Amino acid sequence: MFKAAINAELLKDAIAALAVIVDEVRFKIKPEGISVKAVDPANVAMGIFELGSSAFDEYSADECEIGIDLNKITDLLGIADRSDTVRMQLEEGSNKLLIDVGGLSYTLSLLDPSTIRAEPRVPQLELPAKVVMNGADLRRAVKAAEKISDHMLMGVSGDTFYMEAKGDTDQVRLEMGRDQLIDLKAGEACSLFSLDYLTDIVKPTNKVSEVTLSLGRDFPILIDFEIANGAGRISYLLAPRIESD
Repeated sequence: MFKAAINAELLKDAIAALAVIVDEVRFKIKPEGISVKAVDPANVAMGIFELGSSAFDEYSADECEIGIDLNKITDLLGIADRSDTVRMQLEEGSNKLLIDVGGLSYTLSLLDPSTIRAEPRVPQLELPAKVVMNGADLRRAVKAAEKISDHMLMGVSGDTFYMEAKGDTDQVRLEMGRDQLIDLKAGEACSLFSLDYLTDIVKPTNKVSEVTLSLGRDFPILIDFEIANGAGRISYLLAPRIESD
């Protein structure tokens, strides 16, 4: 059993944050909320998503797992106004999700969870440096970098966090000191990342006041922030690009 109601804009933002990694997901539904762990087909980026029951106007659920095509949900939510309420109910025994939004009723066929890639194991990483910054600052730096190169260097040097991209002839660099950041835990950190992935991952951070970046030397980066007014959270783990000598 699953029955819920939630603000349309809040649900759009939550789905968009997931959709930058994968097109199809297994939603684990529990009485306390919904969770997803998914990795992209190339095994470069992982998304860890949680949306607590407090994010919903109404929420009632037994433990179950359903398969969702995120593109279908995104298209459906595209017709909703920001203030609309999305009502969802799992139709028992039919593998269908009933969705009502803006006076329109949809019957969405669900995917068989067994046909979707299994939930990945989340690696335990000891990342020495941590940076907390405004999401808009992060997105601005990534947008500047993608005009120069297809990869970006991110690191911490002393009390400074930096992001740098180099092309054949051009270069862009952003440095932010401790006083320009929300928080900084200094540590040895310098890793190179694909902008193909970073550009998509940082899109949802434009509305986020605090984004936490955990970094190491030639280690994956963990990008973590709250969604749904603090009732949810998403973390991205992005593998580094290792340059050969």
